[in-house]
Amino acid sequence: MKKLLFVALFSFCFLGCFAQVNTEVTTFILVRHAEKATDDPRDPSLSEEGQLRAEKLHMLLSSAEVGAIYSSPYKRTRNTVTPLATELGIDIQEYNPSKNSFADDVLKNYKGKTVLVSGHSNTVPGLANYLLGEKKFEQLDESVYGKIFIVTLSEIGKGTVVVLNY
Repeated sequence: MKKLLFVALFSFCFLGCFAQVNTEVTTFILVRHAEKATDDPRDPSLSEEGQLRAEKLHMLLSSAEVGAIYSSPYKRTRNTVTPLATELGIDIQEYNPSKNSFADDVLKNYKGKTVLVSGHSNTVPGLANYLLGEKKFEQLDESVYGKIFIVTLSEIGKGTVVVLNY
């Protein structure tokens, strides 16, 4: 699976650079938080299965040269990306998941880099749509935790996407 992600990232970066000459390409890796526990109905932690998925994400992306990590202000989203952030020595930046426009600043501040964003079943597809400039994805089913949306773009509305399962 790790090889598949690298092939996808390399292909999209290479093809994006080739298709958009002299334009820096930024990659957004969008994930829904891992499986949640039942310890708190408003802000649950990760379940054991969720902790394993967070570690799996960490292993998958540890060589992806992630330059920034964003999380919504909830334990489950933050805990999903904490293992990778810890290894890379990157602070997790908080964003408001109801405002996709935060991606404009991310694109400006991390142009040409790879950015990981941890969100929710109802926000990750919407953010992918915002980045692509089209309504391509619907809200994820509550049982779906293992999708990764890799959006490569030069500017909002001008990009491509690959969706993988991990």
